[in-house]
Amino acid sequence: MQTSHHHIFSLPPELLDSLTPRNLVNRIPSRLPTPEPPVVVSKSGPRACAICNGITFLDLDEQRAHFRSDWHRYNVKTRLNGGKTVSEAAFGQLVEGLEDSLSGSESSEDDEDDDSDTVNTLISKTKDLKTRSPSPQSSKTQPLTALTWFHSPPSTQIGLYRTILPLKTDPGLYLQEFKKLQRNPPEGRTWAMFMVAGGHFAGAVVRVSPEEDDPPEEGEKPRKKKPKKPKPETEILLHKTFHRYTTRRKQGGSQSTNDNAKGFAKSAGALLRRYGEQALRDDIRNLLQEWAEDIASCERIWIRASTSNRKIFYDFEGAPFNKNDERLRTFPFPTRRPTQSEITRCLLELTRAKMSRFTEEELHAQDEAYLASLPKPKLAPTVVQPAPEKPKQPKLSKEEEALREKWNRLLEMVNKARLEPLKAFLDREVTALGGIDSRIPEWTGEKRATILQLTVQNGHEELVQWLLEDARADPTIPVPSPKAGEAEDDNDEGNKSDASDRGRVFAPGSRRVAYDLARTKPIRDVFRRCAAAHPDWWDWLGAAHVPSALSQEMEEGQEEKKKVRRKGLKDRVKEREARDKEKDRPQTPPVEVKVAVRDVPPSDSMSRRLGGASGAADGIAGLTPEMRAKVERERRARAAEARLKGLGGC
Repeated sequence: MQTSHHHIFSLPPELLDSLTPRNLVNRIPSRLPTPEPPVVVSKSGPRACAICNGITFLDLDEQRAHFRSDWHRYNVKTRLNGGKTVSEAAFGQLVEGLEDSLSGSESSEDDEDDDSDTVNTLISKTKDLKTRSPSPQSSKTQPLTALTWFHSPPSTQIGLYRTILPLKTDPGLYLQEFKKLQRNPPEGRTWAMFMVAGGHFAGAVVRVSPEEDDPPEEGEKPRKKKPKKPKPETEILLHKTFHRYTTRRKQGGSQSTNDNAKGFAKSAGALLRRYGEQALRDDIRNLLQEWAEDIASCERIWIRASTSNRKIFYDFEGAPFNKNDERLRTFPFPTRRPTQSEITRCLLELTRAKMSRFTEEELHAQDEAYLASLPKPKLAPTVVQPAPEKPKQPKLSKEEEALREKWNRLLEMVNKARLEPLKAFLDREVTALGGIDSRIPEWTGEKRATILQLTVQNGHEELVQWLLEDARADPTIPVPSPKAGEAEDDNDEGNKSDASDRGRVFAPGSRRVAYDLARTKPIRDVFRRCAAAHPDWWDWLGAAHVPSALSQEMEEGQEEKKKVRRKGLKDRVKEREARDKEKDRPQTPPVEVKVAVRDVPPSDSMSRRLGGASGAADGIAGLTPEMRAKVERERRARAAEARLKGLGGC
């Protein structure tokens, strides 16, 4: 197969009139899109690739380009692993199945990186398909190839990609639609081509058939002018490329895909890649809105993007087209990194007709060889053991499905403690569900009987208070006991331990209610407050198992006691800190006090004190008040030091 110089919109009339459809080749999924000759291995013959089904090349450059292609590298690795090679069209279908298609480059270094990334990923994802045996019905429902072929006697075949033709065209009408493509509109045909992968984007609006010249008006003499240059068959009208940092090299996809698979990453690089994804999305959408008028007149819109990235082009307000637009197409062949040169290459690949040279005898021989290579259906065994029939699930009516949907939504809101949505939902649907105390259906898998019991078990304090105070849920409904042969879950064991901590022990099979499922004191206090506020609603102290009511005065008294205890603790802490500071204070040497003694004439009173006065009185006798105060302070300091020494010796 080779790419001819013929443009698909301007084939020679004599060649177009001689074409007939090649129906058998159109149904071949496992061969190349064009009929291939047998592999010729000789020094003087044409160059060929023995790996890729004997494809031939016209020159050395074409052969080298093939050896660097992802298709050839995939076939080489598949052959080394013991698998079977695939055709170029089948390889394109495998690439389309990947989340992000190949993102190669034009340089050899980037091609080597792609060989280690994308080709290996494709081989690992298709490993299970290689070992699967073909089913007997596979030959009946085989997919069509990317190319459709027409034969021109005696030995010329013309091929074009079937995605160029209108959608849902019957294969018998391919030739008729191909002839319609030769009638170009006066304004010419325009296509829009967009590619996005790995943070790279390339887009263009191209004219694939030239505009017709305006005829001269009546009565106007034609002027002699120089012959005009022939208009190009294809012309790029608008083009744009840009790049954002969205993927970590050799990590297998975008940051959003990694977050969905492994969780939300918090690294600086992850933040930059998320910002790059948002910026890339905004840039593409702004460009689409800017080109909206040109895109509206396009005959085809070609998009190369992964499943998640395709939403960028139409899933927003003001999009120039939607996902159901009949003009949308995907590239029917592998593409490399989105660049301006890659857009040009894909445009030439789509608009240039494919050509091969085989006689009718060679085509007939190839058809016979293909039919002989098809796997024959295996005969069914004579004795077939009937497979055990699986119990059929009863078909639910629309009313039952709607009721199950309501219960699922209700339980989801209860488990997530979404109070406001729960209020609005129960205002509308409480009657349809059977009331606030209706039993939770067994098909949900819940082991609790009512919404109140489930909420208490989950520990949602605000939701429990609303159910008791506003919805007036019944706290006396017993908790279902486990069935025979069923082990109690961990939650039940935790509830038993909590109950034993409160001084109550439940024997196996004993009656329990919602209060017994409470694991924390705040949840139990909600029951006690409600029992104090509304003692006549339920048998709180009996059937509801609430030990005592908790009024506002009792809570205030408990709070006052807590304050007193806290204050006492603070005082003791302060005293302990003061003692520690006294211990840590350094000892100061005693201060010598010089006492000035005044000459006082002896008196009878002083003579009478000899031998009868204390040492303290003798020391300060005859001193001024200021000196007496100094002496007294010194005595007290020495006494304090003695006490500290005594404490330290203990």
